[in-house]
Amino acid sequence: MVNNYSSVWNNCLKTIKKNVNNQSYKTWFEPIKAVRLESNALTIQVPNKFFYEWLEEHYVSLLKQTIRQELGDRGRLEYQILMSKVAKNNNASETNKSGGPGSVNTGNIKNPFIIPGIKKVKIEPQLNPSLTFENYIEGDCNRLARSAGVAVAKKPGGTSFNPLVLFGDVGLGKTHLAQAIGNEILNTQPEKSVLYVSSEKFTNQFLESIRNHAVNDFVNFYQLVDVLIVDDIQFLAKKVKTQEIFFHIFNQLHQNGKQVILTSDRPPKDMDGMEVRLTSRFKWGLTADLQAPDLETRLAILTAKMMQEGVELPHDVVEFVCYNIQDNIREIEGVLVSLVAQSTLNRREIDLDLAKEVIQNFVTQMSREITIEFIQNLVADHFNVPVEKLKGQTRKRSIVIARQLSMYLSKNLTEKSLKAIGDQFGGRDHSTVIYSCRAVQDLLDTDSMFKDTVAELEKKIKLTMNDR
Repeated sequence: MVNNYSSVWNNCLKTIKKNVNNQSYKTWFEPIKAVRLESNALTIQVPNKFFYEWLEEHYVSLLKQTIRQELGDRGRLEYQILMSKVAKNNNASETNKSGGPGSVNTGNIKNPFIIPGIKKVKIEPQLNPSLTFENYIEGDCNRLARSAGVAVAKKPGGTSFNPLVLFGDVGLGKTHLAQAIGNEILNTQPEKSVLYVSSEKFTNQFLESIRNHAVNDFVNFYQLVDVLIVDDIQFLAKKVKTQEIFFHIFNQLHQNGKQVILTSDRPPKDMDGMEVRLTSRFKWGLTADLQAPDLETRLAILTAKMMQEGVELPHDVVEFVCYNIQDNIREIEGVLVSLVAQSTLNRREIDLDLAKEVIQNFVTQMSREITIEFIQNLVADHFNVPVEKLKGQTRKRSIVIARQLSMYLSKNLTEKSLKAIGDQFGGRDHSTVIYSCRAVQDLLDTDSMFKDTVAELEKKIKLTMNDR
Protein backbone atom coordinates (compact mmCIF):
# COMPACT_ATOMS: atom_id res chain seq x y z
CA MET A 1 0.00 0.00 0.00
CA VAL A 2 1.23 3.48 -0.78
CA ASN A 3 1.50 5.63 2.35
CA ASN A 4 2.33 9.00 0.83
CA TYR A 5 -0.94 10.94 0.58
CA SER A 6 0.32 13.12 -2.28
CA SER A 7 1.24 10.10 -4.36
CA VAL A 8 -2.11 8.47 -3.66
CA TRP A 9 -4.03 11.54 -4.72
CA ASN A 10 -1.87 12.11 -7.81
CA ASN A 11 -2.60 8.56 -8.91
CA CYS A 12 -6.30 9.18 -8.33
CA LEU A 13 -6.10 12.32 -10.46
CA LYS A 14 -4.59 10.37 -13.36
CA THR A 15 -7.61 8.07 -13.36
CA ILE A 16 -10.07 10.93 -12.90
CA LYS A 17 -8.57 12.90 -15.78
CA LYS A 18 -9.30 10.00 -18.13
CA ASN A 19 -12.97 9.95 -17.11
CA VAL A 20 -14.00 13.63 -17.17
CA ASN A 21 -13.68 16.38 -19.75
CA ASN A 22 -10.82 18.85 -19.50
CA GLN A 23 -12.94 21.78 -18.29
CA SER A 24 -14.55 19.75 -15.49
CA TYR A 25 -11.16 18.47 -14.43
CA LYS A 26 -9.71 21.97 -14.21
CA THR A 27 -12.75 23.33 -12.38
CA TRP A 28 -13.45 20.57 -9.87
CA PHE A 29 -10.26 18.55 -9.35
CA GLU A 30 -7.21 20.75 -9.91
CA PRO A 31 -8.04 22.98 -6.87
CA ILE A 32 -8.15 19.96 -4.52
CA LYS A 33 -5.17 19.24 -2.26
CA ALA A 34 -4.45 16.02 -0.39
CA VAL A 35 -3.57 16.75 3.25
CA ARG A 36 -3.49 13.44 5.15
CA LEU A 37 -3.57 9.64 4.88
CA GLU A 38 -4.55 7.68 7.98
CA SER A 39 -6.01 4.16 8.34
CA ASN A 40 -7.05 3.75 4.71
CA ALA A 41 -8.70 7.23 4.78
CA LEU A 42 -7.36 9.90 2.46
CA THR A 43 -8.27 13.45 3.51
CA ILE A 44 -8.53 16.05 0.76
CA GLN A 45 -8.97 19.78 1.14
CA VAL A 46 -11.65 21.53 -0.97
CA PRO A 47 -12.08 25.31 -1.35
CA ASN A 48 -15.58 25.67 0.11
CA LYS A 49 -18.80 23.97 1.13
CA PHE A 50 -20.40 24.27 -2.30
CA PHE A 51 -17.37 22.62 -3.85
CA TYR A 52 -17.77 19.64 -1.50
CA GLU A 53 -21.47 19.30 -2.22
CA TRP A 54 -20.87 19.38 -5.98
CA LEU A 55 -18.36 16.54 -5.71
CA GLU A 56 -20.79 14.68 -3.48
CA GLU A 57 -23.60 15.02 -5.98
CA HIS A 58 -21.80 14.49 -9.28
CA TYR A 59 -18.60 12.50 -8.75
CA VAL A 60 -19.23 10.11 -5.87
CA SER A 61 -18.98 6.96 -8.02
CA LEU A 62 -15.81 8.09 -9.75
CA LEU A 63 -14.14 9.03 -6.46
CA LYS A 64 -15.21 5.73 -4.89
CA GLN A 65 -13.70 3.78 -7.79
CA THR A 66 -10.39 5.66 -7.81
CA ILE A 67 -9.84 5.61 -4.04
CA ARG A 68 -10.51 1.86 -3.86
CA GLN A 69 -8.12 1.37 -6.76
CA GLU A 70 -5.37 3.02 -4.72
CA LEU A 71 -6.21 1.98 -1.14
CA GLY A 72 -8.12 -1.26 -1.57
CA ASP A 73 -11.72 -2.17 -0.75
CA ARG A 74 -11.52 -0.54 2.69
CA GLY A 75 -10.28 2.74 1.27
CA ARG A 76 -12.35 5.81 1.91
CA LEU A 77 -12.24 9.57 1.35
CA GLU A 78 -12.68 12.35 3.90
CA TYR A 79 -13.03 16.04 3.25
CA GLN A 80 -11.62 19.18 4.78
CA ILE A 81 -13.22 22.50 3.85
CA LEU A 82 -10.87 25.45 3.52
CA MET A 83 -12.58 28.10 5.61
CA SER A 84 -11.85 31.74 6.32
CA LYS A 85 -10.10 32.80 9.53
CA VAL A 86 -13.38 34.08 10.96
CA ALA A 87 -15.13 30.80 10.26
CA LYS A 88 -12.22 28.83 11.71
CA ASN A 89 -12.45 30.72 14.98
CA ASN A 90 -16.13 29.90 15.24
CA ASN A 91 -15.78 26.32 14.10
CA ALA A 92 -12.69 24.65 15.52
CA SER A 93 -13.29 21.21 14.01
CA GLU A 94 -13.16 21.45 10.24
CA THR A 95 -12.56 17.87 9.20
CA ASN A 96 -14.85 14.87 9.28
CA LYS A 97 -13.79 12.70 12.23
CA SER A 98 -16.82 10.49 12.50
CA GLY A 99 -15.59 7.75 10.16
CA GLY A 100 -18.97 6.80 8.67
CA PRO A 101 -20.28 10.05 7.14
CA GLY A 102 -17.96 11.30 4.45
CA SER A 103 -16.45 7.93 3.58
CA VAL A 104 -16.69 6.98 -0.09
CA ASN A 105 -17.00 3.22 0.45
CA THR A 106 -20.54 3.54 1.87
CA GLY A 107 -21.77 5.32 -1.26
CA ASN A 108 -23.81 7.60 1.04
CA ILE A 109 -21.79 10.71 1.67
CA LYS A 110 -23.26 13.32 3.98
CA ASN A 111 -21.82 16.71 4.67
CA PRO A 112 -19.96 16.49 7.99
CA PHE A 113 -19.23 20.23 8.10
CA ILE A 114 -22.00 22.34 9.57
CA ILE A 115 -21.27 26.02 9.09
CA PRO A 116 -23.69 27.82 11.43
CA GLY A 117 -26.44 29.68 9.62
CA ILE A 118 -25.26 29.06 6.06
CA LYS A 119 -27.73 26.39 4.96
CA LYS A 120 -30.71 27.52 7.04
CA VAL A 121 -30.46 31.24 6.43
CA LYS A 122 -33.44 32.74 4.62
CA ILE A 123 -32.21 34.85 1.75
CA GLU A 124 -34.13 38.10 1.42
CA PRO A 125 -34.69 38.62 -2.33
CA GLN A 126 -34.29 42.43 -2.20
CA LEU A 127 -37.03 42.74 -4.82
CA ASN A 128 -39.62 45.48 -5.21
CA PRO A 129 -42.92 43.55 -5.11
CA SER A 130 -44.64 46.17 -7.28
CA LEU A 131 -42.38 45.39 -10.27
CA THR A 132 -44.30 42.56 -11.93
CA PHE A 133 -45.16 41.28 -15.38
CA GLU A 134 -48.73 42.51 -14.88
CA ASN A 135 -47.66 46.15 -14.89
CA TYR A 136 -44.87 45.76 -17.45
CA ILE A 137 -46.30 47.02 -20.73
CA GLU A 138 -45.28 45.02 -23.77
CA GLY A 139 -44.50 46.65 -27.12
CA ASP A 140 -42.33 46.09 -30.15
CA CYS A 141 -39.50 47.69 -28.20
CA ASN A 142 -39.33 44.97 -25.55
CA ARG A 143 -41.31 41.97 -26.82
CA LEU A 144 -38.34 39.61 -27.19
CA ALA A 145 -36.91 40.49 -23.78
CA ARG A 146 -40.27 40.12 -22.04
CA SER A 147 -41.01 36.78 -23.72
CA ALA A 148 -37.62 35.47 -22.67
CA GLY A 149 -38.26 36.73 -19.15
CA VAL A 150 -41.55 34.86 -18.95
CA ALA A 151 -39.86 31.66 -20.15
CA VAL A 152 -37.11 32.02 -17.54
CA ALA A 153 -39.66 32.67 -14.78
CA LYS A 154 -41.48 29.44 -15.64
CA LYS A 155 -38.31 27.33 -15.64
CA PRO A 156 -35.35 29.12 -14.04
CA GLY A 157 -32.09 27.50 -15.01
CA GLY A 158 -33.92 25.10 -17.29
CA THR A 159 -33.95 27.06 -20.54
CA SER A 160 -31.24 28.03 -23.01
CA PHE A 161 -31.64 31.62 -21.76
CA ASN A 162 -28.98 31.25 -19.08
CA PRO A 163 -27.60 33.73 -18.52
CA LEU A 164 -30.27 36.18 -19.62
CA VAL A 165 -28.64 39.54 -20.38
CA LEU A 166 -31.00 42.52 -20.69
CA PHE A 167 -29.43 45.66 -22.11
CA GLY A 168 -30.62 49.11 -23.14
CA ASP A 169 -30.35 52.79 -22.32
CA VAL A 170 -31.31 54.31 -18.98
CA GLY A 171 -34.99 54.27 -18.11
CA LEU A 172 -36.18 51.64 -20.59
CA GLY A 173 -37.35 49.09 -18.03
CA LYS A 174 -34.40 46.70 -17.60
CA THR A 175 -34.61 46.69 -13.81
CA HIS A 176 -38.40 46.36 -13.89
CA LEU A 177 -38.23 43.33 -16.18
CA ALA A 178 -35.41 41.66 -14.23
CA GLN A 179 -37.27 42.10 -10.95
CA ALA A 180 -40.54 40.98 -12.54
CA ILE A 181 -38.84 37.67 -13.37
CA GLY A 182 -37.70 37.32 -9.77
CA ASN A 183 -41.12 38.18 -8.35
CA GLU A 184 -42.85 35.71 -10.66
CA ILE A 185 -40.47 32.91 -9.61
CA LEU A 186 -41.10 33.62 -5.93
CA ASN A 187 -44.83 33.68 -6.56
CA THR A 188 -45.00 30.37 -8.43
CA GLN A 189 -41.99 28.56 -6.94
CA PRO A 190 -41.63 29.84 -3.35
CA GLU A 191 -39.07 27.15 -2.54
CA LYS A 192 -36.58 28.92 -4.86
CA SER A 193 -34.15 31.42 -3.38
CA VAL A 194 -33.95 34.61 -5.45
CA LEU A 195 -31.52 37.47 -4.90
CA TYR A 196 -31.44 40.87 -6.61
CA VAL A 197 -28.28 42.91 -6.15
CA SER A 198 -26.73 45.88 -7.89
CA SER A 199 -23.16 45.48 -9.13
CA GLU A 200 -22.16 48.29 -6.79
CA LYS A 201 -23.58 46.47 -3.77
CA PHE A 202 -21.96 43.22 -4.88
CA THR A 203 -18.59 44.99 -5.08
CA ASN A 204 -19.02 46.60 -1.65
CA GLN A 205 -19.96 43.26 -0.09
CA PHE A 206 -16.89 41.64 -1.63
CA LEU A 207 -14.58 44.38 -0.32
CA GLU A 208 -16.15 44.02 3.13
CA SER A 209 -15.55 40.26 3.06
CA ILE A 210 -11.87 40.90 2.25
CA ARG A 211 -11.56 43.26 5.22
CA ASN A 212 -13.18 40.68 7.49
CA HIS A 213 -11.19 37.73 6.09
CA ALA A 214 -14.49 36.13 5.07
CA VAL A 215 -14.21 35.75 1.29
CA ASN A 216 -15.14 32.06 1.42
CA ASP A 217 -18.27 32.88 3.40
CA PHE A 218 -19.14 35.51 0.80
CA VAL A 219 -18.78 32.95 -2.00
CA ASN A 220 -20.69 30.31 -0.04
CA PHE A 221 -23.61 32.68 0.46
CA TYR A 222 -23.95 33.51 -3.24
CA GLN A 223 -23.72 29.85 -4.17
CA LEU A 224 -26.86 29.14 -2.14
CA VAL A 225 -28.93 31.28 -4.50
CA ASP A 226 -31.15 29.62 -7.12
CA VAL A 227 -31.72 32.81 -9.14
CA LEU A 228 -29.13 35.59 -9.08
CA ILE A 229 -30.08 38.96 -10.59
CA VAL A 230 -27.24 41.48 -10.95
CA ASP A 231 -28.17 44.98 -12.07
CA ASP A 232 -25.81 47.20 -14.10
CA ILE A 233 -23.13 44.56 -14.53
CA GLN A 234 -21.11 46.99 -16.69
CA PHE A 235 -19.96 48.74 -13.49
CA LEU A 236 -17.69 45.79 -12.74
CA ALA A 237 -15.45 47.07 -15.55
CA LYS A 238 -11.79 47.43 -14.52
CA LYS A 239 -12.48 45.91 -11.07
CA VAL A 240 -10.20 42.95 -11.59
CA LYS A 241 -10.61 41.21 -8.21
CA THR A 242 -14.37 41.65 -8.18
CA GLN A 243 -14.60 40.27 -11.72
CA GLU A 244 -12.51 37.28 -10.66
CA ILE A 245 -14.77 36.39 -7.73
CA PHE A 246 -17.89 36.95 -9.84
CA PHE A 247 -16.40 34.69 -12.52
CA HIS A 248 -16.12 31.81 -10.03
CA ILE A 249 -19.59 32.42 -8.59
CA PHE A 250 -21.07 32.59 -12.08
CA ASN A 251 -19.34 29.36 -13.12
CA GLN A 252 -20.53 27.39 -10.12
CA LEU A 253 -24.09 28.69 -10.32
CA HIS A 254 -24.30 27.99 -14.05
CA GLN A 255 -22.78 24.53 -13.76
CA ASN A 256 -25.22 23.71 -10.98
CA GLY A 257 -28.20 24.65 -13.15
CA LYS A 258 -28.96 27.90 -11.34
CA GLN A 259 -30.32 30.92 -13.23
CA VAL A 260 -28.30 34.12 -13.74
CA ILE A 261 -29.94 37.35 -14.96
CA LEU A 262 -27.86 40.41 -15.78
CA THR A 263 -28.75 43.94 -16.85
CA SER A 264 -26.46 46.38 -18.61
CA ASP A 265 -26.55 49.59 -20.60
CA ARG A 266 -24.64 47.89 -23.43
CA PRO A 267 -24.28 44.43 -24.99
CA PRO A 268 -21.49 42.13 -23.75
CA LYS A 269 -19.34 42.77 -26.84
CA ASP A 270 -19.15 46.48 -25.93
CA MET A 271 -18.28 46.04 -22.23
CA ASP A 272 -14.86 47.67 -22.18
CA GLY A 273 -12.74 46.87 -19.15
CA MET A 274 -14.41 43.48 -18.66
CA GLU A 275 -12.39 40.27 -18.84
CA VAL A 276 -12.90 38.31 -22.05
CA ARG A 277 -13.62 35.12 -20.13
CA LEU A 278 -16.53 36.89 -18.42
CA THR A 279 -18.06 38.50 -21.49
CA SER A 280 -17.75 35.19 -23.36
CA ARG A 281 -19.85 33.57 -20.64
CA PHE A 282 -22.41 36.35 -20.81
CA LYS A 283 -22.91 35.29 -24.44
CA TRP A 284 -23.72 31.69 -23.50
CA GLY A 285 -27.42 32.42 -23.10
CA LEU A 286 -29.62 35.12 -24.58
CA THR A 287 -28.76 38.79 -24.97
CA ALA A 288 -31.96 40.82 -25.46
CA ASP A 289 -32.07 44.56 -26.01
CA LEU A 290 -34.75 46.97 -24.84
CA GLN A 291 -35.28 49.85 -27.23
CA ALA A 292 -36.97 53.20 -26.79
CA PRO A 293 -40.77 52.70 -26.79
CA ASP A 294 -42.81 53.97 -29.72
CA LEU A 295 -45.65 56.43 -29.23
CA GLU A 296 -48.33 53.77 -28.76
CA THR A 297 -46.30 51.99 -26.10
CA ARG A 298 -45.59 55.25 -24.27
CA LEU A 299 -49.30 56.05 -24.25
CA ALA A 300 -50.07 52.58 -22.92
CA ILE A 301 -47.43 52.90 -20.19
CA LEU A 302 -48.72 56.25 -18.99
CA THR A 303 -52.34 55.08 -19.11
CA ALA A 304 -51.50 51.97 -17.10
CA LYS A 305 -49.60 54.05 -14.55
CA MET A 306 -52.58 56.39 -14.21
CA MET A 307 -54.88 53.45 -13.53
CA GLN A 308 -52.43 52.03 -11.01
CA GLU A 309 -52.24 55.34 -9.15
CA GLY A 310 -55.95 56.12 -9.50
CA VAL A 311 -55.25 59.34 -11.42
CA GLU A 312 -57.10 60.83 -14.38
CA LEU A 313 -55.48 63.19 -16.86
CA PRO A 314 -57.08 65.01 -19.78
CA HIS A 315 -56.44 63.30 -23.11
CA ASP A 316 -54.49 66.24 -24.53
CA VAL A 317 -52.18 66.24 -21.49
CA VAL A 318 -51.50 62.50 -21.88
CA GLU A 319 -50.64 62.99 -25.55
CA PHE A 320 -48.48 66.02 -24.82
CA VAL A 321 -46.43 64.13 -22.21
CA CYS A 322 -45.90 61.11 -24.45
CA TYR A 323 -45.02 63.19 -27.50
CA ASN A 324 -42.34 65.10 -25.60
CA ILE A 325 -40.73 62.32 -23.57
CA GLN A 326 -39.65 59.67 -26.03
CA ASP A 327 -36.62 57.85 -24.66
CA ASN A 328 -37.14 57.33 -20.94
CA ILE A 329 -40.06 55.49 -19.33
CA ARG A 330 -38.90 56.54 -15.88
CA GLU A 331 -39.29 60.19 -16.86
CA ILE A 332 -42.86 59.59 -18.03
CA GLU A 333 -43.69 58.21 -14.59
CA GLY A 334 -41.85 61.12 -12.99
CA VAL A 335 -43.95 63.64 -14.93
CA LEU A 336 -47.13 61.97 -13.70
CA VAL A 337 -45.99 62.18 -10.08
CA SER A 338 -45.02 65.83 -10.53
CA LEU A 339 -48.34 66.71 -12.16
CA VAL A 340 -50.29 65.19 -9.28
CA ALA A 341 -48.05 66.90 -6.70
CA GLN A 342 -48.31 70.31 -8.37
CA SER A 343 -52.06 69.98 -8.71
CA THR A 344 -52.52 68.96 -5.07
CA LEU A 345 -50.12 71.40 -3.44
CA ASN A 346 -51.00 74.42 -5.57
CA ARG A 347 -54.68 73.55 -6.00
CA ARG A 348 -54.40 73.79 -9.75
CA GLU A 349 -56.29 71.86 -12.36
CA ILE A 350 -54.16 69.54 -14.42
CA ASP A 351 -54.23 71.05 -17.88
CA LEU A 352 -51.92 71.60 -20.80
CA ASP A 353 -50.33 74.72 -19.29
CA LEU A 354 -49.41 72.87 -16.10
CA ALA A 355 -48.06 69.96 -18.16
CA LYS A 356 -45.79 72.33 -20.09
CA GLU A 357 -44.43 73.80 -16.84
CA VAL A 358 -43.74 70.39 -15.34
CA ILE A 359 -42.16 68.90 -18.44
CA GLN A 360 -39.61 71.71 -18.61
CA ASN A 361 -38.01 70.13 -15.51
CA PHE A 362 -37.56 66.87 -17.37
CA VAL A 363 -36.73 67.95 -20.91
CA THR A 364 -34.03 70.56 -21.49
CA GLN A 365 -35.64 71.59 -24.74
CA MET A 366 -39.06 70.25 -25.54
CA SER A 367 -39.51 68.63 -28.89
CA ARG A 368 -39.43 71.75 -31.04
CA GLU A 369 -38.14 69.76 -33.97
CA ILE A 370 -40.85 67.32 -34.97
CA THR A 371 -39.54 64.02 -36.29
CA ILE A 372 -40.82 62.15 -39.30
CA GLU A 373 -41.30 59.10 -37.07
CA PHE A 374 -43.59 61.12 -34.81
CA ILE A 375 -45.67 62.33 -37.75
CA GLN A 376 -45.93 58.78 -39.12
CA ASN A 377 -47.14 57.47 -35.77
CA LEU A 378 -49.65 60.28 -35.33
CA VAL A 379 -51.14 59.92 -38.82
CA ALA A 380 -51.16 56.11 -38.61
CA ASP A 381 -53.00 56.32 -35.29
CA HIS A 382 -55.55 58.76 -36.68
CA PHE A 383 -56.30 56.62 -39.74
CA ASN A 384 -56.06 53.40 -37.73
CA VAL A 385 -53.47 51.80 -39.99
CA PRO A 386 -50.14 50.16 -39.10
CA VAL A 387 -47.10 52.42 -39.40
CA GLU A 388 -45.38 49.72 -41.44
CA LYS A 389 -48.05 50.11 -44.14
CA LEU A 390 -47.06 53.75 -44.61
CA LYS A 391 -43.56 52.58 -45.47
CA GLY A 392 -44.66 49.64 -47.60
CA GLN A 393 -45.95 49.24 -51.15
CA THR A 394 -49.66 48.85 -50.37
CA ARG A 395 -51.86 50.77 -52.83
CA LYS A 396 -55.05 50.60 -50.80
CA ARG A 397 -56.64 54.05 -51.02
CA SER A 398 -56.95 54.72 -47.26
CA ILE A 399 -53.27 53.84 -46.76
CA VAL A 400 -52.15 55.86 -49.80
CA ILE A 401 -53.90 58.95 -48.41
CA ALA A 402 -52.34 58.43 -44.98
CA ARG A 403 -48.92 57.97 -46.56
CA GLN A 404 -49.25 61.07 -48.74
CA LEU A 405 -50.48 63.14 -45.81
CA SER A 406 -47.53 61.99 -43.69
CA MET A 407 -45.15 63.11 -46.43
CA TYR A 408 -46.98 66.44 -46.75
CA LEU A 409 -46.76 67.14 -43.01
CA SER A 410 -43.12 65.99 -42.92
CA LYS A 411 -42.25 68.45 -45.68
CA ASN A 412 -44.08 71.36 -44.03
CA LEU A 413 -43.21 70.73 -40.38
CA THR A 414 -39.67 69.36 -40.45
CA GLU A 415 -36.42 70.58 -41.89
CA LYS A 416 -35.73 67.33 -43.67
CA SER A 417 -34.92 67.24 -47.37
CA LEU A 418 -37.23 65.56 -49.87
CA LYS A 419 -34.73 62.73 -50.20
CA ALA A 420 -34.56 62.25 -46.42
CA ILE A 421 -38.37 62.18 -46.24
CA GLY A 422 -38.56 59.63 -49.05
CA ASP A 423 -36.00 57.44 -47.30
CA GLN A 424 -38.26 57.27 -44.23
CA PHE A 425 -41.11 55.95 -46.39
CA GLY A 426 -39.54 52.77 -47.68
CA GLY A 427 -36.76 54.39 -49.71
CA ARG A 428 -38.99 56.38 -52.10
CA ASP A 429 -37.36 59.07 -54.23
CA HIS A 430 -37.92 62.82 -53.99
CA SER A 431 -40.30 62.90 -56.96
CA THR A 432 -42.72 60.64 -55.06
CA VAL A 433 -42.67 63.07 -52.13
CA ILE A 434 -43.41 66.00 -54.46
CA TYR A 435 -46.29 64.11 -56.07
CA SER A 436 -47.74 63.23 -52.65
CA CYS A 437 -47.60 66.84 -51.46
CA ARG A 438 -49.46 68.01 -54.61
CA ALA A 439 -52.09 65.30 -54.15
CA VAL A 440 -52.72 66.40 -50.55
CA GLN A 441 -52.92 70.04 -51.58
CA ASP A 442 -55.52 69.16 -54.22
CA LEU A 443 -57.63 67.42 -51.55
CA LEU A 444 -57.29 70.41 -49.23
CA ASP A 445 -58.65 72.64 -51.97
CA THR A 446 -61.63 70.42 -52.74
CA ASP A 447 -62.57 68.44 -49.59
CA SER A 448 -63.59 70.42 -46.49
CA MET A 449 -63.73 67.33 -44.25
CA PHE A 450 -60.22 66.37 -45.26
CA LYS A 451 -59.14 69.95 -44.61
CA ASP A 452 -60.55 69.72 -41.07
CA THR A 453 -58.67 66.45 -40.53
CA VAL A 454 -55.37 68.02 -41.57
CA ALA A 455 -56.03 71.03 -39.32
CA GLU A 456 -56.69 68.71 -36.36
CA LEU A 457 -53.48 66.78 -36.96
CA GLU A 458 -51.43 69.94 -37.32
CA LYS A 459 -52.88 71.21 -34.03
CA LYS A 460 -51.80 68.03 -32.26
CA ILE A 461 -48.33 68.32 -33.73
CA LYS A 462 -47.97 71.90 -32.62
CA LEU A 463 -48.64 70.86 -29.03
CA THR A 464 -45.14 69.49 -29.01
CA MET A 465 -43.63 72.62 -30.47
CA ASN A 466 -44.21 74.59 -27.29
CA ASP A 467 -46.11 77.29 -29.13
CA ARG A 468 -43.06 78.43 -31.06
